[in-house]
Amino acid sequence: MPFLLCSATLAFKLGVEMNTRVIRIAVLGAESTGKTSISQRITEALLAQGQMAAYVPEVLRDWCQMNARTPAMHEQLQIAQQQAERIFSIQEGWVIADTTSLMTAVYSDFIFQDISLYEEALLKQAQFDLTLVMGLDVAWVPDGLQRDGEHVREPVDMLIRQAMSKRQLPFKVIYGQGEARLNAALLAISQGITQLTEPMGLKFSGASLLPIQAKREVSQYGLNQGKTAWRCDLCSDADCEHRLFRDLLK
Repeated sequence: MPFLLCSATLAFKLGVEMNTRVIRIAVLGAESTGKTSISQRITEALLAQGQMAAYVPEVLRDWCQMNARTPAMHEQLQIAQQQAERIFSIQEGWVIADTTSLMTAVYSDFIFQDISLYEEALLKQAQFDLTLVMGLDVAWVPDGLQRDGEHVREPVDMLIRQAMSKRQLPFKVIYGQGEARLNAALLAISQGITQLTEPMGLKFSGASLLPIQAKREVSQYGLNQGKTAWRCDLCSDADCEHRLFRDLLK
């Protein structure tokens, strides 16, 4: 696909003039939770709607492939900086980031017990318009040097949520299998689309990103003022999830 870039310094413009304001969406999550495929497919959906959209690939993946190893502790800072540079060098349109420097900070904490990268990473994270955190409801699969094993997913997921919550940074949790996972991500974007696009003067309907079935569910939910029974695999409300787990622990 033409939007899969090794360097994310280019944005794609397909027939829509936009102001200089940029909309940044971060896709975070533990390993093997679908960050890359979701990021790519969100970008594809935006391009299909004639939007200017750039997919920003993960620096760590490129680094491991180039060096044929995982980074040492002293190399983590450079990776975090390069990830931020890829993302924030784009100053127009939609930017879909397949991980951010916060993920580097989390892994530095988890692997090396180094918490020094959090401060800058969280400052950068606060500049995103929307953060999607991938849930752990999909099977772990190996993927070369980058993945340590299924056992690391829960502690990494916990560190992501703790870091975001500590700074009171909002995030949406994405669940679902296959197409349902993509639909959940697009639904999370569509729910906040007006707030994101109005400052840009864009006439863009977030519902246009969604497949027909998801559109029906959004429409029905709105007509019933939120009283419709809601499918949990489409829920992206982190607060709702937190309440659920708190109730289960009682």
